[in-house]
Amino acid sequence: MTSIGEHGKVNTALTAELLKQVEQLTAYFYETAAERDVKGGTPLEQRQAIRRTDLLKLLIPQKFGGLGASWAEIYQVIRSFARADSSLAHVFGFQFLMLASVRLYGTAEQWQALFKETAEQNLWWGNALNPLDTRTIATSTGQYRLFNGFKSFCSGATDSDRLIVSALAAENQQFIVAAVPTQRAGIYIHDDWDNMGQRQTDSGSVEFRNLKVEESELLINPGPLSSPFSSLRSLVAQLIFTNIYLGITEGALQEAVKYTRSNSRLWSGSLAKNITEDPFTLLHYGEFWSSIDAARALADKAAALLDRAWQKQLLLTETERAEVALAVFSAKVNSTKAGLDVTSRIFEVSGARATTAKLRMDRFWRNLRVYTLHDPVDYKLKDLGDWALNGNYPTPSFYS
Repeated sequence: MTSIGEHGKVNTALTAELLKQVEQLTAYFYETAAERDVKGGTPLEQRQAIRRTDLLKLLIPQKFGGLGASWAEIYQVIRSFARADSSLAHVFGFQFLMLASVRLYGTAEQWQALFKETAEQNLWWGNALNPLDTRTIATSTGQYRLFNGFKSFCSGATDSDRLIVSALAAENQQFIVAAVPTQRAGIYIHDDWDNMGQRQTDSGSVEFRNLKVEESELLINPGPLSSPFSSLRSLVAQLIFTNIYLGITEGALQEAVKYTRSNSRLWSGSLAKNITEDPFTLLHYGEFWSSIDAARALADKAAALLDRAWQKQLLLTETERAEVALAVFSAKVNSTKAGLDVTSRIFEVSGARATTAKLRMDRFWRNLRVYTLHDPVDYKLKDLGDWALNGNYPTPSFYS
């Protein structure tokens, strides 16, 4: 796979060796995915396996010590991991959402220094930003800020080296973002994530008690939503979600095929000789494949448009950004619908025995159901409808 570098040169980021590592990691994650789904908590061994590769620095340009991968390539890796374990795909994807935040919100001096540090030390980034949770307040002392409060849905904060954090400034309620070391005094990561899906994303809460944040650590120049380019962060996030949804759905299909071929039985009324020739089984698989294939094509198209927009940087126009948004929203809507359908219907082609708790085949639906509630698809449909009916582009925000 190839990508276009910052100066227009063609790079090959995912070498044969890296692709082999991705394949091996995916297989390794799959081995214990069902077992770890029961356990919950932090997948420390699996995170360490990723750390031992160069995959954490995929996004970082080569001149800063990274691999210079395109977003399309990064999304392919995320999707591969999600087929086996969507929790690991989730925290892995957020590595690049946090790095994108640094790139889009900070000064050149800030993001280049943090990119170099990340590449040199193979740092893992976690999330404590969540703009919907406004319980954290930053008070200025004149020399630095003190963060106090809570953040929820802090995916990947556990076992991270750096955090992206946010707060409302006490003096004017301005939304501010910062990059800080996870181990700094004043940061308390709580082990309180116990949901029915995405059980190893560590998406619980983080508490700040007089967390000292230097002015130089604030990512406020140019800051969020300061330009069409800076507002790409939400679209980067939406495509991370979309590719995880797709990976989950592809994984569910693979699991169903494996079970159907080896264990499923013909219904007594079928005239077929074996399950793989049963017309209704084939009909369902045909429906599954066509819906996944369509969603996959839309996701890949959106990733290509995002890469083009990313390369334009501050030259990106509002119209160009809006066109990326429409493609991303279409991909997300279709991957959500296809995923929820396929992951809930795989039992129609695998049979009652596939519902045994040991197999945990319901984890695909549970993971997808939890994750798709992160950002209601209804609002993406509204934006798409406003474009289709009225010709109005989506308005950039933290979520669109």
